[in-house]
Amino acid sequence: MRIIVFSDTHGNYSAMHKIFKRNGDADLFIFLGDGERDLDSLRVQYLDKKIVNVSGNCDFASLTPENDIYMTDDGIKIFFTHGHKWGVKYSTDRLFYKAKEIGAQIALFGHTLPLLCL
Repeated sequence: MRIIVFSDTHGNYSAMHKIFKRNGDADLFIFLGDGERDLDSLRVQYLDKKIVNVSGNCDFASLTPENDIYMTDDGIKIFFTHGHKWGVKYSTDRLFYKAKEIGAQIALFGHTLPLLCL
């Protein structure tokens, strides 16, 4: 399974569109927030693509959840969030332990650059 993960496009529709164009063979796109309106516009162009997302701290008035779980066909549980409510700019500990608690093998977050490995 090929998964494309991206976040924090902050209104850069062109960059987001390039991600979709360059990765047309991807099985899943996971967007981690801060650019949801542009993502909604792209969904119309890519109706055949599986796209899941969470809202970020700059996705004002969003009805999308801040955290979600995706289960792959082969049973891998992915916990994904924007990260701002988890304090990821300072530490990934809270997010790490939450992912462990729910049995996720992968935790994804935006909002900042560090990576979290489980």
